[in-house]
Amino acid sequence: MKILFIGDIIGKPGRNVVKKLLPALRAEHGIDFVVANGENAAGGFGLTQSVAEELFNAGIGALTSGNHLWDKKEIEPLLPREPRILKPANYPDSAPGFPHGVYETASGQTIGVMCLQGQVFMPPIDSPFRAADRFVAELKKQTDIILVDLHAEATSEKIAMGWHLDGKISALVGTHTHVMTADERILPMGTAYITDAGMTGGFDSVIGMEKKDVLERFYTGLNTKFEVAERDVRLNAVLVEIDDRSGKARGIERINRVVY
Repeated sequence: MKILFIGDIIGKPGRNVVKKLLPALRAEHGIDFVVANGENAAGGFGLTQSVAEELFNAGIGALTSGNHLWDKKEIEPLLPREPRILKPANYPDSAPGFPHGVYETASGQTIGVMCLQGQVFMPPIDSPFRAADRFVAELKKQTDIILVDLHAEATSEKIAMGWHLDGKISALVGTHTHVMTADERILPMGTAYITDAGMTGGFDSVIGMEKKDVLERFYTGLNTKFEVAERDVRLNAVLVEIDDRSGKARGIERINRVVY
């Protein structure tokens, strides 16, 4: 099985590049299933029902998230009834949304997907390590192919989770920093790993936002409004190849496509 994971989609420019490039990427690589982090897909912060449907219609099978999932309050009624949108599994059970999902590919294979949120330099939240133990065990009852998105700030926390889950899942992909790392590898027990998948949006920016807005906040300390950047638009993604029988990773490859 070949899984494409698309790094954090930033606003309309990110959504447009997904719609533009995903069909060709599917054909080029023989992709079976597509996962993307969608927590920044609506205006750079949060997700809405119409934006989620736009991404599903573009060919994304599941949307992972993180601390910005609930920024747009209108998404909350959809979360308890849309299993293709996943909240971080270490949020309380009372927070709306599905902690994980199992999905079927066109060939009839199944894949489990889960996202977690880190604790280091992030809002207070339950342990992602304990949540991983709990929910990976649940997913293993249904499928041996499991991809986890760890939405976290600290590289050390992501690397630690990679070692913790090595051999238990097929792939651990980091998100949140919007900067693609060059440390992709297959860990000794067969789990594909990368610290961060990067972002899909405008790179003439500060992690997807207009430079002048971010610089003003850094310079003045004031809470300036951020606007989504629209220049130098690129798609960052990770392609993971997994053995159908064992659920172990065979390969992991970074993809960086410049659009305009």
